[in-house]
Amino acid sequence: MLRRLASVGLTSREACGDTVRNVAGCHLAGACPYEVLDISPWAQATYEWFLRNPLSQRMPRKFKINFSGCATDCGQAMFNDVGVIAVTRPLADGSVEPGFRVFLAGGLGANPHPAQALEEFTSREDLLPTIEATLRTFDHYGNRDNKLRARMKWLVDTMGIEELRERIVKERTFLRASATYPGGLPEAVAREGDAPAGMGTEVTADGGSPIEFSGLDPYRSWELANVVRGRANGTVSAYAHATLGDITSEQFRLLADIERDLGVEIRVTNRQNFVLRNLTDEQLPVLYERLVAADLHRAGAERARDVVSCPGADTCNLAVTQSRGLAADIDRALEDAGLAEVGGVRVNISGCTNSCGQHHIADIGFMGFERRAHGRAAPGYQMLLGGHVGQMEVHFGEKATKVPARTASEAVVRVVGRFAGEREAGETFRDWLDRAGGAAAVGTTLKDLDIFPTPDENPAFYVDFDETGPYVSQVGESECAT
Repeated sequence: MLRRLASVGLTSREACGDTVRNVAGCHLAGACPYEVLDISPWAQATYEWFLRNPLSQRMPRKFKINFSGCATDCGQAMFNDVGVIAVTRPLADGSVEPGFRVFLAGGLGANPHPAQALEEFTSREDLLPTIEATLRTFDHYGNRDNKLRARMKWLVDTMGIEELRERIVKERTFLRASATYPGGLPEAVAREGDAPAGMGTEVTADGGSPIEFSGLDPYRSWELANVVRGRANGTVSAYAHATLGDITSEQFRLLADIERDLGVEIRVTNRQNFVLRNLTDEQLPVLYERLVAADLHRAGAERARDVVSCPGADTCNLAVTQSRGLAADIDRALEDAGLAEVGGVRVNISGCTNSCGQHHIADIGFMGFERRAHGRAAPGYQMLLGGHVGQMEVHFGEKATKVPARTASEAVVRVVGRFAGEREAGETFRDWLDRAGGAAAVGTTLKDLDIFPTPDENPAFYVDFDETGPYVSQVGESECAT
């Protein structure tokens, strides 16, 4: 298996462990209508520099690097150990220089920390030495005694952001002064180029402006919701929707056929879908029919129906609820209510406090935990509202209400329905929430859902989704335990 992976340029090296993990970035890089730079070659150069690099093999803890090509931040740079966002700065001659703003020490988990900027502007030539300097600083000062407090974000708590910045800049100065350190642009950037697909003059909130689907045929609905066009380079990209991130071997084969026949490139999105790139407008009807055959065609990928969940108690030792089962139930409930294609609202679910489902940064987030009612254990969730990443800011969701697992879907339907009915033109979920009084105020309208009937009245409340027996909260050892 490893040989076959290697034959197509894939490796399992540093996919886990205390290393530099897989370098990630915006899935629309090179095709986004708003980007300042195409970050694809920069992510490639970073991956090439750190994969199998001795420096990154024995870190205090895992280290995550993420890229976004504009302030919309589809790559989610604002809660990673290093997050890189392409920006510009004005020059004396009236032109602008493209470069980056580097953010540090972000993280989710049980104790979320917002990433903070290292400096106002980092040049293209300085980006890789800046990332390496950050990594070296983490290697020097990260906590090697307690893995639970060993991530980059804890350095902000122990030494303060100003001292952390000072040490990284000093480390970068030493790197650039080294006779053996390569200067200039990385080879991957020089080879592939980083010219943007967009103009870099505006950004959009997650989910875009409202799209009206009523009265449209299925193809037109799919084209409006799932197709993205680059402004500067005329690229055409389209989303393929994979429910809950699931895909079968047969669907993979059909996607491979599409890739070969249409000559497209396919990337995975951080909302567990696929985006097919390098299309032409003439290919879209053919692509749609092929996606229908593969059952990957639903309109509204990356919208309300696109519920994201961690693996949950199916496979995770720390999860206490079946988060995937809830995600499927929310998908069903939104579809039944006619709200599955509402734009500008995203639902994320984690089966415990650790935010693997990224519930902290979702418009509507759920965190699983054990509830007690009528002397019995039962699956439940804390509902959070108003999480958001974008415009080089991160806002973590605020507590709204607690709900039994069995009523969480109804809570989502009520909130999404209210948002769809009350929002003003172009209004984001966060703006609407503030206007509605905030998470706590909206949560009070859902208190009637936080009621457990007795086990005799409704035994389903004491059985988690996809389970057949009574709910039991079982927690095992995590990866931090070894």
